[in-house]
Amino acid sequence: MLIGIPPVLGPELLATLRAMGHGDEIALVDGNYPALSHARRLIRADGHSLLVMLQAVLQVLPLDTDSPAAIFRASQNNDPMQSAPIHHRIEAVCATLKPGFAVQPLAGAELYPRISAAHAVIATGERALYANVILRKGVIGEGP
Repeated sequence: MLIGIPPVLGPELLATLRAMGHGDEIALVDGNYPALSHARRLIRADGHSLLVMLQAVLQVLPLDTDSPAAIFRASQNNDPMQSAPIHHRIEAVCATLKPGFAVQPLAGAELYPRISAAHAVIATGERALYANVILRKGVIGEGP
């Protein structure tokens, strides 16, 4: 255990987040997503909801401010014009922890290749359908 680090962030996930560079993306996917066959690096978070893992990751991961969007999510029925209750909860978590960053809904044709290309995939135990999020890592500037 570490002070100030959410306990659901295990050693493997912390090392992965630390190893990511500016512009690398990490995907958090629901329990139905074929994570093993789509992941370059797979981190299991079975038993944890997507929202719990998203909250924990957003507490330690800087987001990219140099690109048009840094947070992406799946869409209901793969249609960016549709959303489900889980999407509203995802957006609420992001608004609380990363104000100023809009959540960009993606169609399946844009989302799935992006998940496959991500630096890593966190497979959660989330049961809600279309509960997939991609985060794009930013930088931490020079200190005082």
